[in-house]
Amino acid sequence: MSAVSTPSPTPSSSHVMHTYGRLPIALTHGQGCRVWDTTGKGYLDALGGIAVNTLGHAHPKLVPALCDQVGKMIHSSNYYHVPLQEELAAKLVQLSGMENVFFCSTGLEANEAALKLARKFGQDKGITHPEVVVYEKAFHGRSIATLSATGNPKVHAGFGPLVEGFIRVPLNDVAALEKATAGNPNVVAVFFEAIQGEGGVNPMDADYLRQVRALCDQHDWLLMIDEVQCGMGRTGKWFAHQWAGILPDVMPLAKGLGSGVPIGAVVAGPKAAHIFKPGNHGTTFGGNPLAMRAGVETIRIMEEEGILDNAAKVGEHLRAALVRELGGLKGVKDIRGMGLMIGVDLTVPCSELMSRAADAGLLLSVTAESVIRLVPPLIMSAAEADEVVAILAPLVKQLLAEKGAA
Repeated sequence: MSAVSTPSPTPSSSHVMHTYGRLPIALTHGQGCRVWDTTGKGYLDALGGIAVNTLGHAHPKLVPALCDQVGKMIHSSNYYHVPLQEELAAKLVQLSGMENVFFCSTGLEANEAALKLARKFGQDKGITHPEVVVYEKAFHGRSIATLSATGNPKVHAGFGPLVEGFIRVPLNDVAALEKATAGNPNVVAVFFEAIQGEGGVNPMDADYLRQVRALCDQHDWLLMIDEVQCGMGRTGKWFAHQWAGILPDVMPLAKGLGSGVPIGAVVAGPKAAHIFKPGNHGTTFGGNPLAMRAGVETIRIMEEEGILDNAAKVGEHLRAALVRELGGLKGVKDIRGMGLMIGVDLTVPCSELMSRAADAGLLLSVTAESVIRLVPPLIMSAAEADEVVAILAPLVKQLLAEKGAA
């Protein structure tokens, strides 16, 4: 047997389009919350593939299930019924209290489908120029429509003209929402992340969620909650909006739903469940048997192993440890989040912490320039959470001292 070549983590040239500012690391394999690179160096994974690897790496129940499915069928196309779609859809409907599901392959696609649902909802009511309320600091994707809905000028730069039909408002300010929409008959939906991820781990207040639900009911708008990053158990409930005791009309999902296998979904309540008709929307890869099996098995394993409870308990343990170690520093503005979705907001930019943490054996990300984002696998233990803090806290203190913010 010929030897398998090992790719260099720092190639001198590349044929891959330069769209990412990558660290000089190439990961080869993982086990649980730990991964290893091409040099054999190990890391504690507090990023989870950006909130994707729900069950960590090489989960002993997930791996054989996926191998079994690969040996049966990976893809068939939506010209035919896919029984695993029905199985996963039924489970998502049960967990969400909603009605039906459209499957795609990414969070961007799920959000794009949600925006199409909103426009079709308005057009069906005779609104020729439907408008959707979106939020400052939001991130919904990088397609032309979803980047237009995104509240980050850096994402917009170079891609104008943006798609029209969006009204942007600040977070957690119902008066601002009412003022921005007053007397506007073209509003058809309100669209937001229950907890903003790329925008800096910014949660929507439970009271605010209930107020927006009431406004949508009052005005016959769709309430569309992007749970791509904060859903699938990350906060300790299946979906982050459930902490507020409300039901959305449209709920995009992706990331953690397949534990690493690409998958997206749009879950719809009664108000939105029958807007799309045959021919209105579609996808080649969405709903393929492998992705559906990954979703079915992810949820099954999460239920069997009490993963939601673990996310809540270990998340609170991690947040409390971060507060204990860093909360008193003047360079730390806030430590916020829910479950295993935590942001440490500093007073200074801190992008260099990604490489410094990696050098110290910890994977994390920095978002919104000054927010350390921790979104590890939901199987993380309290001991591993303590290890995260033991590595991260000295690095933060050192950085703040260097920048005169300690």
